Amino acid sequence: MPCPPPSDELVFFVNGRKVIERNVDPEGTLLTFLRKNLRLTGTKYACGGGGCGACTVMVSKNDPVSKKIRHFSVTACLVPICSLYGTAVTTVEGIGSIKTRIHPVQERIAKCHGTQCGFCTPGMVMSMYTLLRNHPQPSEEQLMEALGGNLCRCSGYRPILESGRTFCMDSDGCQQKRTGQCCLDQEESASSTPGRRNEISTKLFSKEEFQPLDPTQELIFPPELLRMTENPEKRTLSFYGERVTWISPGTLKDLLQLKVKHPEAPLILGNTSLGPTVKSQGQFHPILLSPARIPELSVVTKTSEGLTIGAGCSLAQMKDILAERISELPEEKTQTYQALLKQLQSLAGQQIRNMASLGGHIVSRHCYSDLNPVLAVGNAALNLVSAEGTRQIPLNEHFLAGLESTDLKPEEILESVYIPHSRKGEFVSAFRQAQCQQNALPHVNASMRVLFKEGTDSVEDLSIAYGGVGTTTVCAQKSCQQLLGRRWNELMLDEACRLLLDEVSLPGSALGGRVEFKRTLVVSFLFKFYLEVLQELKKLAKLLSVPDSRRYPDISDRFLSAIKDFSVTTPRGVQTYQSVDSCQPLRDPVGHPIMHLSGLKHATGEAMFCDDIPVVDRELFMVLVTSSRAHAKIISIELSEALELPGVVDVITAEDIPGTNGAEDDRFLAVDEVLCVGQIICAVVAETDIQAKRATEKVKITYEDLEPVIFTIQDAIKHNSFLCPEKKLEKGNVEEAFEKVDQTVEGEVHVGGQEHFYMETQRVLVIPKTEDKELDIFVSTQDPTHVQKTVSATLNIPINRITCHVKRVGGGFGGKVGRPAALGAIAAVGAVKTGHPIRLVLDREDDMLITGGRHPLFGKYKVGFMNNGRIKALDVECYINGGCTLDDSEMVTEFLILKLENAYKIRNLRFRGRACRTNLPSNTAFRGFGFPQGTLVTESCITAVAARCGLLPEKIREKNMYKTVDKTIYKQAFSPEPLIRCWNECLDKSSFHSRRTQVDEFNKKNYWKKKGIAVVPMKFSVGFAATSYHQAAALVHIYTDGSVLVTHGGNELGQGIHTKMLQVASRELKIPMSYMHICETSTAAVPNTIATAASIGADVNGRAVQNACQILLKRLEPIIKKNPEGTWEDWIEAAFEQRISLSATGYFRGYKAFMDWDKGEGDPFPYYVYGAACSEVEIDCLTGAHKKIRTDIVMDACCSLNPAIDIGQIEGSFIQGMGLYTTEELKYSPEGILYSRSPNEYKIPTITDVPEEFNVSLLPSSQTPLTIYSSKGLGESGMFLGSSVFFAIADAVASVRRERDIAEDFTVQSPATPEWVRMACADQFTEMIPRDDPKTFKPWSIPIA
Repeated sequence: MPCPPPSDELVFFVNGRKVIERNVDPEGTLLTFLRKNLRLTGTKYACGGGGCGACTVMVSKNDPVSKKIRHFSVTACLVPICSLYGTAVTTVEGIGSIKTRIHPVQERIAKCHGTQCGFCTPGMVMSMYTLLRNHPQPSEEQLMEALGGNLCRCSGYRPILESGRTFCMDSDGCQQKRTGQCCLDQEESASSTPGRRNEISTKLFSKEEFQPLDPTQELIFPPELLRMTENPEKRTLSFYGERVTWISPGTLKDLLQLKVKHPEAPLILGNTSLGPTVKSQGQFHPILLSPARIPELSVVTKTSEGLTIGAGCSLAQMKDILAERISELPEEKTQTYQALLKQLQSLAGQQIRNMASLGGHIVSRHCYSDLNPVLAVGNAALNLVSAEGTRQIPLNEHFLAGLESTDLKPEEILESVYIPHSRKGEFVSAFRQAQCQQNALPHVNASMRVLFKEGTDSVEDLSIAYGGVGTTTVCAQKSCQQLLGRRWNELMLDEACRLLLDEVSLPGSALGGRVEFKRTLVVSFLFKFYLEVLQELKKLAKLLSVPDSRRYPDISDRFLSAIKDFSVTTPRGVQTYQSVDSCQPLRDPVGHPIMHLSGLKHATGEAMFCDDIPVVDRELFMVLVTSSRAHAKIISIELSEALELPGVVDVITAEDIPGTNGAEDDRFLAVDEVLCVGQIICAVVAETDIQAKRATEKVKITYEDLEPVIFTIQDAIKHNSFLCPEKKLEKGNVEEAFEKVDQTVEGEVHVGGQEHFYMETQRVLVIPKTEDKELDIFVSTQDPTHVQKTVSATLNIPINRITCHVKRVGGGFGGKVGRPAALGAIAAVGAVKTGHPIRLVLDREDDMLITGGRHPLFGKYKVGFMNNGRIKALDVECYINGGCTLDDSEMVTEFLILKLENAYKIRNLRFRGRACRTNLPSNTAFRGFGFPQGTLVTESCITAVAARCGLLPEKIREKNMYKTVDKTIYKQAFSPEPLIRCWNECLDKSSFHSRRTQVDEFNKKNYWKKKGIAVVPMKFSVGFAATSYHQAAALVHIYTDGSVLVTHGGNELGQGIHTKMLQVASRELKIPMSYMHICETSTAAVPNTIATAASIGADVNGRAVQNACQILLKRLEPIIKKNPEGTWEDWIEAAFEQRISLSATGYFRGYKAFMDWDKGEGDPFPYYVYGAACSEVEIDCLTGAHKKIRTDIVMDACCSLNPAIDIGQIEGSFIQGMGLYTTEELKYSPEGILYSRSPNEYKIPTITDVPEEFNVSLLPSSQTPLTIYSSKGLGESGMFLGSSVFFAIADAVASVRRERDIAEDFTVQSPATPEWVRMACADQFTEMIPRDDPKTFKPWSIPIA
């Protein structure tokens, strides 16, 4: 292989230090360089596609055009390392450290409780830091915009925003302050009254503690870089890699000559288009040309006719340019600019807008481009330049279709884009509808422009373009041509709809699916445009006092709301909890809102996660090879090509496993047969991750397809394909009761699955030791003992040779209970076979493909009730899609059946559940464990009964709720008193009844927008249904200096368990938390632990820690009695001198729990958590979009160990549940391939999805003698309360359907996506679209529930 010529030096700065790279690989990214070369692991690897913001850093450069220093946030996973020449990079480590001084941003996000697992925190910090570098006192809108590209799966965003808001101008943190009364002031005055006990508090942090932001203390832009940009390097820089050459010319002339020499080479600026395709589709370009150093491509020219923007300008710069121009020009000239600006506000996240260039966006011609439709209808022109000269081409349908005669020639580049001013009598609008409001690719977008003959409503020119309905932007030229000369009235609108549906045709099998929804949006957007323009024409006529202004058709006031889009507003809210008793000693931290122990380390990037552990000597990297078939026989596995590649050490197959290869029907590595796409077949071990990934593509597997192939629950039922026997509970006589009721209703409920989307993907590091077959395993898991046992069985060595270490986990939600064991076992086989340490880190795509998630559910119910709404009988049959192996499906089925009754006492019940075996990856444990799916069926019965009786759902809920001490369907006794209190307090705090009236009034006045409101109660059972799973142990050491080391069996997943354990130890030992430390969870310190799951981690481990501390304190009693005035240190020293053991094992035997399924009775759960949530939404009937107006949650936490952590858990689980019920949609191909494998395709809630007003209240004066200090585990319960948003949307949709006299439909679909909402709000537009016979085409995706 010929040796490449020497590269130029790559010069840039990181955190103020100069970096000179002489052998840089053009294929490398900034993220890899930071983590591997510089060991700056604060910047996290989470998705690799720029979609989650975990790797956000700040880049600063001196702008050659404006001569100003620009600071902008970027996602380091997409930034090519070679693009950084002459820039300064700042990472989370560069702005502050707990070793030196923390930055105010870092301090505030931690102290405002904005970190839970902490994996997303460095990215959040850097987005906020960059904002403050540009705007030291930002507005709340700027804060929302800055954080729009950052995802968090734990916190629910509210505390993160709270921390950012402390920097904002005019920030008061309380919506009541505008009235002169702040909730914080009220609380403070109340709690200062002497002698008052157990006050209600709303203060989770103290602003007075925060250090001020001092912009003069920030890192300066390196003077050397200033000099470099003032005297720019004009020569061409070249960087040669193993496969790719990066060429960065210094002048436009050089670039044009390079384009002649390398016509196929793409230009690369932001890498936001090329980067993801290289990663996901394996696209390869041997030569890359970077125009980043050419100032001519960033020039902006303003003329009296229009605006010319350099193709090298970023989309963020374009946004600023347009905003400035709009402020300078009269409105009639800025129609196109306003439409572009509107689209830019929701296009991707801030980091992507900072990176993506205008030229790259246009030339990529993505079908979902938000700007190309606007530029096309706005008559934009492209200024092209080549070595031969310049020319201008229109950005029209021919260019967008890629026709050779109207496209760039291979040697040409796009220099700038000319956008003309709009004219008098011209109107331009833009529309888009996506799965959620921000940072989501559109399902459909559109831009429309109309020009009227002067003084008339006669169409002189019309232009309409759509995105998302073809392979590129589609211009409806023929339709527009036929509408010229028409008057702007309903006749024209009807004709236009018909013409557009004919011209913009989508086949039933179109990529992306959602075909009928997209067809409906085509005409819905046109109707919105029609109304917008009509309204403007009427305004103009009024303004000009045109006498014949009545010639325009009337718009009903009820229609006007269709014109307005939902605005993005900063969420606010109040968090209420009970203060500790005034008699409690000041040093006792229990009940106080203590900051997460690792909060500051999360914020500085110094908290170490599994993959942040430095590279171990001789370490190798493992990448998995997975099945591409859903059900097939493996004929052969050909490894020779893979093994020949440089750096490849070995390929691990089932034959290499010395012990057991998983279970008989659940193999770790496939043998002979594969049962789903994504099943692991073998694993490549190589010197680097890149070498291993390349080798996986060379592993050749030959298959023979097998029958049947089952994906859907309906298919499984048809084939009698089940994983375990039916689970059944029965009470009373259902059949008899059905005969005596006034009415019955039957319905179906379909609940889609959910991806865990923990920010830290599955990862493990296995280090073999030199003797006795010992292994150290560092793993991101909720159950290290399960990993330890599994590795032991797989390697056939005793458990005592294996030590599992868990420092912290970047989110789990049930997805890291079982899966890490299989991955740990495979990595351990590789480590033992090669004798090297093995690191296995799953890419986001592989993690989502392989690991499964929440079980999709199909439920059928029959409910019998009296006309007054009293339910007498309920028969529910549930089927869950378990995937190809058993995993936790049997237990999920059991829990689902046990919890189905929720808060309702119904005398005659029959619940049945089955887990279906399908050819999909096995589904597994997920927060709530069946409750969020099953209880949706129950609550859907309630709304069906309400609809039939003509009563409000809340009345039916109230009428059928448990009221007095009673027994559940499985005969476990409980008192519903806290449930009733939560319900009543939620109704009261949310002003439910008055708001219900306001919602009804709004709905009467608005036809195209509707509001909905719903309140749901919850009885959530905590714990495992087995006593042995409730045991826990702890180990507490006191050292001779008085410091205390606590170890326990729980794992820190972000839920604050370590913080709570130290609070317990502090109370028991009567010393401050500052004396204490928790190092890690280790199977060597505390053996035989139980998974940290089922909401009881803090309960049971707290009891074990309490027990250990009490043992130690009892040993110290004689010494303390002898010297009561002594210090803690004196007592410990004396104890050591007297040979008293200062180490104790604590143990908790566990809550009793059992269930006899034969008898259908038991006490399976230690206790219940009760709650209620009220949510209000507004929907857009034309697009299916919704806006969350307000949510109020009341939760029975009893005596919270830590209100800040508990409220964080409630908010986080509520937002995660809201995602399950509204935006999170898994899409599978007809071949069983998961399409939604990244944050681009799978939409978890973003910061703009949080309700505008979000209030959480912990029920005061509640007690339970069972648990530690009368606290309750709240990790999962909030998940189901997210359904209040779902039922509020359903309430709004029901209002539409009643108004339009559409028949009731008792088939419930979750999630309530924009597609479902739009199609449920049937109208003339849904009626006019063409519909395909399903037998005539193969759909793009299939529903699996």
